[in-house]
Amino acid sequence: MKLSILDRSRTRRGAPDSAALTGTIERAVHAEHLGFERFWVAEHHAVPGIASGSPPVLLAALGAHTSRIRLGSGGVMLPNHQPLVVAEQFLMLEAMYPGRIDLGVGRSLGFTKPVREALRRDRNAPDTFADDLDEVRSYLEGKGAVTARPQVATPPPMFVLATRRGLDYAAKAGLPVVVGGPILHGAGARIPELDRYRDSFVPSAAHRDPYVMISLEVMIENDGRARELLLPEAWALAQSSRTGEFPPLESVADINAQPWTPRLREQVDATIASSIHGAADQVRVALDALSARTGADELLASTSTFDRDALFESDRLLSLLDV
Repeated sequence: MKLSILDRSRTRRGAPDSAALTGTIERAVHAEHLGFERFWVAEHHAVPGIASGSPPVLLAALGAHTSRIRLGSGGVMLPNHQPLVVAEQFLMLEAMYPGRIDLGVGRSLGFTKPVREALRRDRNAPDTFADDLDEVRSYLEGKGAVTARPQVATPPPMFVLATRRGLDYAAKAGLPVVVGGPILHGAGARIPELDRYRDSFVPSAAHRDPYVMISLEVMIENDGRARELLLPEAWALAQSSRTGEFPPLESVADINAQPWTPRLREQVDATIASSIHGAADQVRVALDALSARTGADELLASTSTFDRDALFESDRLLSLLDV
């Protein structure tokens, strides 16, 4: 599998949001040095734990600090944007950093009702994702009702962040997919949804064959601390289910000093169990098994932790794996 990174610009308790964005830029430079295929960023709105609300703006900064690695969105949420505007933003990025830009798109709405209202999104509004997907692509390829500019020699490739329905959309449109979450963690030797995506894939001008990228947390630590390093992200997820607000990362010491309920411990353990973690040899074996089960072409590691040095070291060790 090719190896890539998704960085969500996670904020940390006691540090300004700007430090999260600076950290993302530093990590992209590091990822390029290590030889990763891609470095992607995310879109989240009014979330205390995530500083990135505008992938195109952040990608422009990343492009100015790197020279070779592909840069993209994991992803732009089409329900929040007009298709023409999305196309214009990524055509501009492609014009500035030719051959290095990816457009990953998803269909998630805002995390809470106030955020959805601020984005002018109604949870009960018609689902126009498939039509929006086609419209964005028409503008990127210069075939839309109007000509999106700037015009470029080769449009940036599109990827679909896919749930089960998203896989059907992507197959029909002839687009690559990014798959994560529960779909990866079943018990079968194969994943039926991915087999269906490949079997129903309709070749497109840009993509003659199906392409699957899998996304999950991968933490490598050869001193036995990998599980501990995953605790801050798992704790934040558990807190968000309790409070409805996804918080900044906290240090392991601060987390361990707080009261734990049995339910909280269960949630944290489940989140950590859904990741791949351990020493480098253990992680390589687990990734090989996941590669065989999914037939994935690429891994998009979405790892986060409070300790930036440990995160950078995990990235380094991941880049050395032969998977």
